[in-house]
Amino acid sequence: MKKQWVALVALCLIFATAFSSSAFAAETIPGGPSTNGKLSYESVIDYEEMIEGLKKIEHASKGKVEVFTLDEYGKTEQGRSIYAAKVGEGPMKIWVQAQIHGDEKLTTGAVMELLKALGKSGNKEVKQILENSTIYAIPMYNPDGSLMNIRQTVLHDEEGNSLNRRIDLNRDWSENGFAAKESLAVYKFWADVKPDYAVDLHHQGFKTVYGTNYSTSMSLGVSLAPNGPTLPGIKDGLYNDLTRQMSVYVYDALKDYGHMHIDRYQVGGGDSKYEIDIRGGVVSAMMLGLNYNNINPTGHSNPAIFFETKGNTRDGGLGQKSNGHLERQNYLGLKALLYGLATGEVQQVDPDRWEEIPAYPLAGYQTDSGIVPVNQ
Repeated sequence: MKKQWVALVALCLIFATAFSSSAFAAETIPGGPSTNGKLSYESVIDYEEMIEGLKKIEHASKGKVEVFTLDEYGKTEQGRSIYAAKVGEGPMKIWVQAQIHGDEKLTTGAVMELLKALGKSGNKEVKQILENSTIYAIPMYNPDGSLMNIRQTVLHDEEGNSLNRRIDLNRDWSENGFAAKESLAVYKFWADVKPDYAVDLHHQGFKTVYGTNYSTSMSLGVSLAPNGPTLPGIKDGLYNDLTRQMSVYVYDALKDYGHMHIDRYQVGGGDSKYEIDIRGGVVSAMMLGLNYNNINPTGHSNPAIFFETKGNTRDGGLGQKSNGHLERQNYLGLKALLYGLATGEVQQVDPDRWEEIPAYPLAGYQTDSGIVPVNQ
């Protein structure tokens, strides 16, 4: 009887796991940034493992990958170093950042995989990336939040005591922001680097690709909506084109992989959704050329897009195999984009093909001050 009971429980667990990862289960939760997505702690990289991994990558690369901290600019609220890496010798500078939200952990693994490939691989594509561009990567923007497994960071006083106030680092680059030490440290580094392009890696909740039962594995987004209230007015529309071209290039590179289902990033429920036009986001500040405390006096700016992978680690869940697929899609998307930028192929893309990336009917734009209907 005991053996039968054990077998029955095992069978139930198999069916539960299969159902929870199916497209039908994914339909029940609307999309959005870091909602109720779930993934397993198995195979994710913690802060100490990231440091050890970066050192191994640097050593194996025989000097091609340079690993360093941002200590000269500042540390985290809890006194941890923010690690970065540099690889490549080309004039084009590309910024890659991951895990600005502490519960969005697979993004760090993807950046580590990218650095490993750029440091060791000698294939033609990697050589062109490294000859034509220099990559600046921050694999874990929010170490404190990652260790606490929360979206934000927590402010501390000068004596190291918690103030019990959480700050979303992705909303802390603004004239009235920079409450967290991490934000100012990374902003100062960005202002010194002056990148030409940027990619920001995130997680989102479960949703489905419009008109299908396929669970979205990755959404491609721009924090200032293409053709929306803000982006067409920047640089005479240059970034409005470049961000769409970057997104389409990644979509073309990933869409034919069997386990990847790509769409555009949108928020809201129902049959129509909103695209975000958030001026207070970090990569929005990059595109707007934010000059805080005269740290960026030339008003440097750069176009930026973001990847949103399904799931986060707050509640346990998907399993190691699923984690591997999701981490790899970020790595493949990053590598493709770097190649496209380094070779100029991105700029050859028709930006209007942005409309070919699957999306729900557009109801309007979610802005810092509320919803703007699409017809306005």
